[in-house]
Amino acid sequence: MEYVSAVPVPQPRTRAVTAPDAAPDASGSRRSLAAGLLLGAAGATVVLLASGQTWAEGEASVGGGTLPLTADGQDVTGLPAALAIVGLAALVAVFAVRGTGRLVVAGLLALSGLGAGLSACLGASDSAALDEKAARSTGDASATIGALAHTAWPYVTAAGGLLILLAGLLALRYGKLWPTMSGRYERDGTPRPRKAARTAPDPDRPEDLWKALDRGEDPTR
Repeated sequence: MEYVSAVPVPQPRTRAVTAPDAAPDASGSRRSLAAGLLLGAAGATVVLLASGQTWAEGEASVGGGTLPLTADGQDVTGLPAALAIVGLAALVAVFAVRGTGRLVVAGLLALSGLGAGLSACLGASDSAALDEKAARSTGDASATIGALAHTAWPYVTAAGGLLILLAGLLALRYGKLWPTMSGRYERDGTPRPRKAARTAPDPDRPEDLWKALDRGEDPTR
């Protein structure tokens, strides 16, 4: 006669399967890296090119006639071009530093773009550069420019600064996932591991002889 125990047999508990911590999205890292490089390089190029274009034009009165004068971005303000160069340097330096240093450089990149954009917008309605040219051209220190007109190039320059700013914001947000320069170029003074010396093939092991022949070595040595 069989007896059935009333005591329940403990069943093995199933371990709760927990999802591992999500690894950084490699594809997202590559996309942000490509976007940051593209925005930074394109923005600096736009700022440097647009800064050399005509921002303002007008006429100065000379002996009963008029003298047409123009002023490019460098005449109005050299700040956007200088900050674009700083932004390019910061964009390259992002890959040479790690941790807090990368955040600092990324912040410098963003500030360079912001400064370039703001200075371009402030120079969009500037007339001081043309007034100085009018004074030099006429020899009259009190001469001013007339028929003043401004072009759209200052705003193109500001758009380039915005691109640099976006590159800096991407570096601040995703820069910790971006790669750094190869460590093989960094010398920390630690000795490099030596290559293991090759041992002569064992004649009792045919596979060693075949490997030696594949390497072009003499298996009898």
